[in-house]
Amino acid sequence: MDMLLQTYTALSIIMAVYMSAWCAVAFLIRRNDVADVAWGLGFFVVTVAAFVMGSPLVDRGFLVVVLVGVWALRLSSHIYLRNRSKTEDYRYQQWRHDWGKWFYLRTFLQVFMLQGFLVLVVSLPAVLTTIYRGGSWQITDVVGFAIWLFGFFFESVGDRQLANFLKNPANKGKLIQTGLWKYTRHPNYFGEIAQWWGVGVISLAVPYGVVGLIGPLTITWLITKVSGVPLLEEKMARHPDFAEYKRKTNMIVPWIPKSS
Repeated sequence: MDMLLQTYTALSIIMAVYMSAWCAVAFLIRRNDVADVAWGLGFFVVTVAAFVMGSPLVDRGFLVVVLVGVWALRLSSHIYLRNRSKTEDYRYQQWRHDWGKWFYLRTFLQVFMLQGFLVLVVSLPAVLTTIYRGGSWQITDVVGFAIWLFGFFFESVGDRQLANFLKNPANKGKLIQTGLWKYTRHPNYFGEIAQWWGVGVISLAVPYGVVGLIGPLTITWLITKVSGVPLLEEKMARHPDFAEYKRKTNMIVPWIPKSS
């Protein structure tokens, strides 16, 4: 446990510097939505740092570094490419207006520092696995990896299907209800949650691994109750087709649509 506390002390300093740098970039270019790019990359920074500070064994720790790295780099690059030709995300624009004279301080604390803290919490199973690594391969490694792959498929394919749908002029004003979006209203969010549960299952093979489940529990709560699904569904609710789509399609967990 002392090793975990020492590692998290160092990681907290690293994350504070990392998020402060991104906050400075946001102020310079007047785009607080760079925080969404910083989010995914932050997990990679934390996981790599923990790996470097961990035990000398490679196998399981290296696997987790790769899984988190693939997820983080794909997500951050997707968000960057999606946003680069647009104006600042509407959520951040609203906060810019609402926070008034406290905008800079609240941006630093409530956007970047809070996000850095959440990165440290959600990444707990990855940190545990990279600093302790555990012994030989276990069935939890296989199950966790399979869950991660399933989640990665849903998130990456769901994002691609949505991007292609929005690019097609014939779909202007329509609500996507095809592909993976036929089986869940948020395949990309489901995928992100599943990937972190996969990492959480892998962490069960190392000391204090059960504590690592705090990470996937936290990301599940954040996405379904705080900043993911609620905000997006509030926006989607304005669409005339949303009520029927909501009735027949599961919110998160994919399932066969209900009949009309």
